[in-house]
Amino acid sequence: MNNKIKRELFSVPNILTYFRILLIPAFVIFYLNSAHNFTCYLASIMVLAASGITDVLDGKIARKYDQITELGKLLDPVADKLTQCAILACLVLRYKLFILVLVILIIKEITMAVLALVFYRIGRRLKGAHWYGKIATTSFYLITIFLLLMPPGKKVPEELSTVLILLSGAFMLFAFIMYIRVYIIMWKDHKENKPNKRY
Repeated sequence: MNNKIKRELFSVPNILTYFRILLIPAFVIFYLNSAHNFTCYLASIMVLAASGITDVLDGKIARKYDQITELGKLLDPVADKLTQCAILACLVLRYKLFILVLVILIIKEITMAVLALVFYRIGRRLKGAHWYGKIATTSFYLITIFLLLMPPGKKVPEELSTVLILLSGAFMLFAFIMYIRVYIIMWKDHKENKPNKRY
């Protein structure tokens, strides 16, 4: 293993990303046991908070100390999506309607991954998250964390939870449609041999 690969594998941002991935099963285990155990409930919240903190730190450290790597670019969004899926899978147990958001997320991410691979092969790719993607992600975390913070045995009133869940799904679906639109534009530009610009 050469020094460059070692530096990428064991850079601080990537180690934080590994840690964030390892926190996912810990969160699920604690949350699934939190229904009648307040300690597990607190532990699940602390694990989720630690995941959020490491997510912020790895990006800041990577940019500040020029430790952005190809491995990090791959693993960071994977960790994000696995965390989102874990949160949704847990919330489905308390709010059945979340299955709709989970299905949208899975379809969106599989489609985006396939499109990213196809366009990478022809030398084109998205340049980071767009505003609608950021809104979808922010609304997702605000809504799900609000619902997750309800202590064992407590639930948000059904009318409010339904509105919040549908809102989260709507933002996610809107972002999905907008990204598909961008990929269509990229494909048209490719067919017309237009230079690759920032999409």
